[in-house]
Amino acid sequence: MENNFDNKNDEHKRFDHPNNEAKFRHDRPRRKEKNNFEIFGMHPVMEAIEAGKTIDKVLIQRGLQGDLSKELWDLIKENNINYQIVPIQKLNRLTKKNHQGVFAFISPVDYEVTSDVLMRVFEDGETPLFMILDRVTDVRNFGAIARTAECAGVHAIIIAEKGGARVNADAIKTSTGALHRISICREHNLKNLIHFLQNSGLQVVACSEKTDDLMYDIDMSIPTAIIMGSEEDGISEEYLKLSDKKVKIPLLGKTESLNVSVAAGLIVYEAVRQRLS
Repeated sequence: MENNFDNKNDEHKRFDHPNNEAKFRHDRPRRKEKNNFEIFGMHPVMEAIEAGKTIDKVLIQRGLQGDLSKELWDLIKENNINYQIVPIQKLNRLTKKNHQGVFAFISPVDYEVTSDVLMRVFEDGETPLFMILDRVTDVRNFGAIARTAECAGVHAIIIAEKGGARVNADAIKTSTGALHRISICREHNLKNLIHFLQNSGLQVVACSEKTDDLMYDIDMSIPTAIIMGSEEDGISEEYLKLSDKKVKIPLLGKTESLNVSVAAGLIVYEAVRQRLS
């Protein structure tokens, strides 16, 4: 798994870890497609982790015990891998083969580090334009957002480790491959991420109906990160309070809201319009 910090060397620390400060790393991970998105069985999953595969999530059977399971837990903790304890019935639904109580989803892309991407953008003399997705769970919405964002020149899409859509085959198909051409950053703590971006000179703009300001009323030609919220209830109140600006897309008809992927496209292209003016 591509990590945001090195457990064996404190030289590189993740900015969003509660006990660490931001550190830049100069090595840019290579983006490459994996042949298999799902693996199961104790040894195959452990070997994938040790080989540095980008693991989205590991499902572990409730009550799993034994020496191998202890080794697996040590690897998961050491590599800060997202996991979920599930009943055996769920694993049985995923495969009819002998899963040994362990099933893992491998990401088809390698995640990048937000601080690396930001440094690269500044070094290239460009004005950062990032997009933060807060609990956008539908993989097709996620894929559609990635397609539009890549077309618009967004430098990175940032997602949380938990609570959002997985980067899977459906997401990549919907994105028409854009997920292989845009930087995807997955962070442990979006609150700390927002503080980091603000401290780095970016304004954080929340796209929300909970404001009177329209998206045309603010300057997005400056370094900007746009937050898009979940399909059900929008942006978390915590992130709304942290944002520098809140803007809404004008709705003139009777329908109460837009699909999140459509809304993301509208606001990001307003930023593009301003930057091209």
